[in-house]
Amino acid sequence: MEHITEKSIEELDSEIELQNSRKIEAALFLSGKFMTIQELITITDINPIILKKILFDLKDKYKDSGIKIIQQEDSWKMDVSDEFVDMINRLATGSSEFTKAEQETLAMIAYKHPIKQSVIIKIRGNKAYDHIKKFTDQGLLNKKRAGHTSELSLTEKFHEYFHMSKEFSKGE
Repeated sequence: MEHITEKSIEELDSEIELQNSRKIEAALFLSGKFMTIQELITITDINPIILKKILFDLKDKYKDSGIKIIQQEDSWKMDVSDEFVDMINRLATGSSEFTKAEQETLAMIAYKHPIKQSVIIKIRGNKAYDHIKKFTDQGLLNKKRAGHTSELSLTEKFHEYFHMSKEFSKGE
């Protein structure tokens, strides 16, 4: 049996750490959304303590790059650095995680907010109920009862997601 030296143990640890780091990078890159620590543990099978250390190391590694690692409470996401958002938005044509109809509904809410859900439904039709539910489930909209309908407004997460400052959206 081969004798394990101190150096070979260090090399093995280094290889495992590099492999774990690459797993996390791949998961964050492919997800395109915030992932909780638990989701990352489930996908990568990495110990939570090691996982958190690697996340902070990755955040530091990418701080001066074209992409960044963002932490939001116990969730993490890989995203484009702020200075390249406009360029990426110009490149991002055609495919989107939102359908064209969903984008139109959200754009109307963003432009007019706060706005009553009944007004949106009257303009966009009954499919807008599904759009609104999707946006509230994703945390992009707040929905508050207002008589027989609900009032819709943008959340902080909406502004972060679309890289918009609140100054550009009226009503907040």
